[in-house]
Amino acid sequence: MNKSVLTNLIACAILILGWSLHNNLMMMVGLFALSGALTNWLAIHMLFEKVPGLVGSGVIPARFEEFKTAIKSLMMEQFFTQENIDRFVSGGAARSSMRLGSVIEKVDFSPSFDKLIEVIMNSSFGSMLGMLGGVDALTPLKEPFIAGMKVSIIEISEKDSFNKLLQEEIDQPEVMADIRAKVAGIIDARLEELTPQLVKEMVQRMIKQHLGWLVVWGGVFGGLIGLLSAVIIL
Repeated sequence: MNKSVLTNLIACAILILGWSLHNNLMMMVGLFALSGALTNWLAIHMLFEKVPGLVGSGVIPARFEEFKTAIKSLMMEQFFTQENIDRFVSGGAARSSMRLGSVIEKVDFSPSFDKLIEVIMNSSFGSMLGMLGGVDALTPLKEPFIAGMKVSIIEISEKDSFNKLLQEEIDQPEVMADIRAKVAGIIDARLEELTPQLVKEMVQRMIKQHLGWLVVWGGVFGGLIGLLSAVIIL
């Protein structure tokens, strides 16, 4: 069962059990745990889905143009530099092998994650996320996000259509002069195929599983706060 759903069900069960037994301590623990878990679950849901009446929800698909721009900047500034392209072409690597996976594995994808965090925090959703720990709450997602990005870009680079387009551009006589601009055009063409839905699914696949722990810990810490409150009051 999904850890978020399980956490909410456990918190709800504790609340109902405490109410049925007239146990105020158990009721407080269940109530605060359910409040923490539900709040964090809603915050995660709002990252990916537009919720009517809640300003700032659906921030990832709403900012998908910025996400595409970040991907292009990453590839052009760290991978398809003029130096790398010259070495790739002049060394004959283009004709001997079109597999770029080993090179992509060495690329630093941290700026892409930082850009995603910047987009989220600069949106109206940022203030709500700040209540849940702000940037620090998303830091544990950095490694799974980077791993997912590498897998996605390697898959794109290994497609025959991508390799065919790249080889056709390399075979042009003026390749040393304008190949970088043409590679940028290839990337733009591929990124134009992205839609808000595809971007949302891409990011969800990378980090949503790990975001579920925010719900779990929201329930745990909410329950502890409820226990402390009950002890103080009672």
